[in-house]
Amino acid sequence: MADVVEADPNSLQIPGDISSAPSSPATARNECSITPLTPSPSPRVEVRPRMACPFLVVVAIDFGTTSSGYAFSFTQDSEAIHMMKRWEGGDPGVANQKSPTCLLLTPDLRFHSFGFAARDFYHDLDPEDARHWLYFDKFKMKIHSTSDLTMETELEAVNGRRVRAIEVFAHALRFFREHALKEVKDQSSSVLEGEEIRWVITVPAVWRQPAKQFMREAAYLAGLVSPDCPEQLLIALEPEAASIYCRKLRLHQVLDLSLQPITNGLDLDGSRASMIVQLRRSRHSRTFLVESGTGELWSELQTGDRYIVADCGGGTVDLTVHQIEQPLGTLKELYKASGGPYGAVGVDLAFEAMLCQIFGEDFIQSFKAKRPAAWVDLTIAFEARKRTAAPGRANALNISLPFSFIDYYKRHRGQSVEAALRRSNMNIVKWSSQGMLRLTQEAMNELFQPTINNIIKHIEELMAKQEVHGVRFLFLVGGFAESAMLQKAVQKALGRTCRIIIPHDVGLTILKGAVLFGLDPTVVRVRRCPLTYGVGVLNRFIEGRHPRDKLLIKDGREWCTDILDRFVSVDQSVALGEVVKRSYTPARLGQRKIIINIYCSATDDVTYISDPGVRKCGTITLDLPEPGAVGGAGGGVPERREIRATMQFGDTEIKVTAVDVMSNHSVRASIDFLSN
Repeated sequence: MADVVEADPNSLQIPGDISSAPSSPATARNECSITPLTPSPSPRVEVRPRMACPFLVVVAIDFGTTSSGYAFSFTQDSEAIHMMKRWEGGDPGVANQKSPTCLLLTPDLRFHSFGFAARDFYHDLDPEDARHWLYFDKFKMKIHSTSDLTMETELEAVNGRRVRAIEVFAHALRFFREHALKEVKDQSSSVLEGEEIRWVITVPAVWRQPAKQFMREAAYLAGLVSPDCPEQLLIALEPEAASIYCRKLRLHQVLDLSLQPITNGLDLDGSRASMIVQLRRSRHSRTFLVESGTGELWSELQTGDRYIVADCGGGTVDLTVHQIEQPLGTLKELYKASGGPYGAVGVDLAFEAMLCQIFGEDFIQSFKAKRPAAWVDLTIAFEARKRTAAPGRANALNISLPFSFIDYYKRHRGQSVEAALRRSNMNIVKWSSQGMLRLTQEAMNELFQPTINNIIKHIEELMAKQEVHGVRFLFLVGGFAESAMLQKAVQKALGRTCRIIIPHDVGLTILKGAVLFGLDPTVVRVRRCPLTYGVGVLNRFIEGRHPRDKLLIKDGREWCTDILDRFVSVDQSVALGEVVKRSYTPARLGQRKIIINIYCSATDDVTYISDPGVRKCGTITLDLPEPGAVGGAGGGVPERREIRATMQFGDTEIKVTAVDVMSNHSVRASIDFLSN
C-alpha cells in the first residue's frame, strides 16, 4: 500500500491513514487518503525575471506526423536561425528541408535508418526480406489516440511486429541529436559541452499531459538531456511556436488570402502555382534572419487585438487564440487550446478507404501484410499527387499503382485491376493503360472534403466563443496549410470574417518558432488551463450537504471522502510563474515517501473524484530524507513534519517542487502522468 499523508487535526480534514479504517459504513477509495495540511491558499503569482539565456545554442526538433526536422540558433547571434542540412533522396516536385517521419529497424530490432534513407532502403528490399524488417510510418498519431498511454505502450510496424513506443521515439530523437550536434559543432568556433545546449521538442497543444511527459521520457532515453537537468529540455506547443514566429513577420514574408480573388477557379497554371512558389520561395536558403523586435505585420495590431493560429499538420489540427500585449509584444492565451485529429493523414485514410471500396478490404489488408514495401510505395505516390491537388483543376491526377499490386490482385482475384474498377461502379476513378489510377476532380473533392470540413467547423465553433469575438487575423500554418484545397475552402468560409495570413515557408513556421521559444520561454505570459486539476481529500461530513455513501467514520468522527480539492479550473487564465501551494504531512513517523494522486476533468462542474468524467491522471511523489540527514533537530523527531508543495501550471508542462519546512531543504518531487 502506498504511503499517505494526513491533515492538521484542527482543520476540517481527517488525520490518520484512512485506508485501514474498518469502522466506515462506506468503502472509502484507497486513492483518496490524503488531505491538505492547511486550508488552500489562493494561487500566488511569482513573476519570474526575464533572464538571459544561460545556454550557448538552442536546438529545436519539430517532430511531426508526416515530416520532421531540426533548426538551431546561437544565443550570441539569436537573429539567425539555421535550418538542418538538405536531406538526400526526396520526392519529385517536393521542396525538402524536413524529412519524412519514418523509421526502419533491422529484424533484430536495431536502429537502421530514419527519413528518406529508411524509406528508400525499405523500398529496395526484396519483398520476402522486407517482411522481416520493421518499418514505422506516421507513428506520432498513436500517442495522440492512446487514452491510457504508459511507458509500455506499443507501436505496430508495417509488418505487424510490435515494439515499445518509447523505444521507437527514442531512436528517432537520437538520430536528430547526432545530426544536429554534428552540424552545430561544424558551425561553432568553440567546443560545446552538452549542458550548454538547450533542446526544444514540439508537440500538439491538444496533447494531454501524459503525451507531453512521454516525449520528455523519450528524450531522456535518447540522451538529449539528463533527467537530472530537466530545465535543459523545453516542450513547445506547436501552434504557440508558430504564433511566436508570426510576431516577427514582415509583409513580404506572407501571403494574404484576403487580397486574393475568391471567385475564380485557380489552377496550377495560373496564380495558384505562383502562390505555392511564394510559400516555398526561400527554401534555397538554410539561414533565416528574424526581426530583433516585432515585424511590420504586428504594427497593424493594437494592444488587445486577437488572432487565431491554426496549425494544420499531418496528424492534428491545433488551434490557439492569442492576444498581443504591448510594449514588450508578449502573448496572452485567450482560450484553451483546441483541435483534433483532422490533419492531412485524414485524406490518406480516405484514399485507403476508396481502395478498399474498389478492390475489397480483405485484399488491401492482405496486400499490406504480404507486400509492405509496395504498399509504402503506393502511399508515397499518392502523397506526391495529393500536394498538387487544387480546386478548379481540369485534368485528373494520376496515381501509379506498383506492378506488384497489379500482379498480386490478378493472382488473388483472377481478374485485372481494370475489371475491378469497372465492377465497383466508381465513375470518379478511371483506369489508364499506363498502369495508373486517374482521380477526377470529383474524386479529390471526396477525399479532401471530410477533413477540410472538420477543420473549418472547428475554427467556426472557436470563433463563436465569447472569449474569441473580434479576431482580426487567422494565421494558417503547418504542412497541410500549403494545400490549395484547404486554402480555398478556408478563404471561402472565413475570408469575410477576418484576414487570412499564410507565412512563406509555412511548413517551417513551427520549427523557427520553436527556436525562438527556446531563446526566450517567457514570451507567452498567460496560458489557459486545458483541464481542471486537483487531488482527492477528506473533509468533515455535513449532514444534508454530503451524500451518505461518502460517509467515513474513524475514531468516532464523521468524514466525507472523495472530495476534489482543486488546484486549477478548466480554461482558467494562469500567468507564467503563477503557482498553487499546498502543505502536507506524513501519516507515520519515519515515513520516507509521500504519494499523492492527481485527478483531472474536462469540466469544472465536479465535486467528487467519483463524478462522471473525472479520472486519475497522475501521481505526485515526494521523497523525504531522514530528519537527521537534513540538519533537523537532533533531540528527536518533531510530531508534525510539514511538506510544502508548489505546483506551477503556467508553463507548457505542469511542474512541482516541494520544501521540507522543518529543515528548509528541497525534497525531490515529480508528477508522473504515465503510471496509470
